[in-house]
Amino acid sequence: MSATGWIRERIAGPAPGALPGTPTGTWPRLSHALPLVGMLLVASLDWFSNSRVTVEPALTAVPALAAVVSRRTWYPLFIGAVAELVAFLMAAYNRVLGESVHTATVLAIALVAGIGWVSATLRLRQERALAEAQLVAEIARRVLLRSVPDRVGSVRAAVHYAAAAAHASIGGDLYEVVNTRHGVRAVVGDVRGKGLNAVETAAAVLGAFREAAHQEPSLPRVAGWLADSLDRALHENDHPGVEEEFVTLVLIGVCPDGTAEIVNCGHPGPMLLRAGGELELQEPAEPVPPLGVLDPADVHPPVQRLALRPGDRVLLYTDGVIEARDDRGAFYPLGERLPGLAVGGPVEVLRRLHEDVVRHVGHKLGDDAAMLLLQYEPTGCQLPHQAGQQAVSSA
Repeated sequence: MSATGWIRERIAGPAPGALPGTPTGTWPRLSHALPLVGMLLVASLDWFSNSRVTVEPALTAVPALAAVVSRRTWYPLFIGAVAELVAFLMAAYNRVLGESVHTATVLAIALVAGIGWVSATLRLRQERALAEAQLVAEIARRVLLRSVPDRVGSVRAAVHYAAAAAHASIGGDLYEVVNTRHGVRAVVGDVRGKGLNAVETAAAVLGAFREAAHQEPSLPRVAGWLADSLDRALHENDHPGVEEEFVTLVLIGVCPDGTAEIVNCGHPGPMLLRAGGELELQEPAEPVPPLGVLDPADVHPPVQRLALRPGDRVLLYTDGVIEARDDRGAFYPLGERLPGLAVGGPVEVLRRLHEDVVRHVGHKLGDDAAMLLLQYEPTGCQLPHQAGQQAVSSA
């Protein structure tokens, strides 16, 4: 199937029973039997009851149950028809075919079955609309926040992104890693606000970074390029509160020889985890306001320089990570937890880190959270723990 056919098939809406996120296993199949079990229980109660009071009206609940447990629009009508048959058999057995209770039960079953069919149809349409929205969000995420390859130049890289909005794949956080003639360059940022306006602003910043990272030889000039593009985008996107929008971000460049440069514009400082386990928080020497606060011509952030050794890791993140609170209001202690979780490759480290943040909070994160991990590993360099693993394998 072609790419356009794949998208067209999903935009048209999946067939009933195959929507994204639908649970699989035995429970969905067994749930369809619940209305039949309910009818059996009502009939058994009527059969073994010595009372003259009929329980036939209880059958009206069966089509309603069918509408709840099934995603097939015809199922409530089918169960309603079966319930009508059972109602006639019960009425004949109890000799109440001509009484009003039987007539009311038959009419009520038909009414409830019709309502169940309508509700199942509307629910299926809503699920399809949600599936289409999720598909569009996923396509937008892949275009805006592209996947990061395992190796980019002289570093291994991994990213983890979690959007706070329900059913959303993208929010106001941004990231990117590119390999340029100036070395590997990466950005992690956070747009003030949420929703589509934040996504538009993030798109403007990322588009500018992808161009400036290749064109500008110095990171401060890349930051100036981003500030100019952001200023232009905010003036073009006229919406309420645009004058209060800004972007915090941190830029990092890693040369093949391990020389690294960091430019920070109002963003949480990256964490440098040395191969030996030492943790260093890379805070700027002087604070720089976020982009969008100053005039683009006044954006001249200082540069932090450091030397990376093979195996050193640099973690860039947004405030959704360090501002995650538990039920007592305590922030997530990233500096304390990171060294103990930094085992394995970058992907495994970020997965453990995200799971630890979620455990700390106790529920889904309330803010967008992005993490980008860069591990300096020049081509052909073998880290000590990798050599040990190969030795064990050879033995």
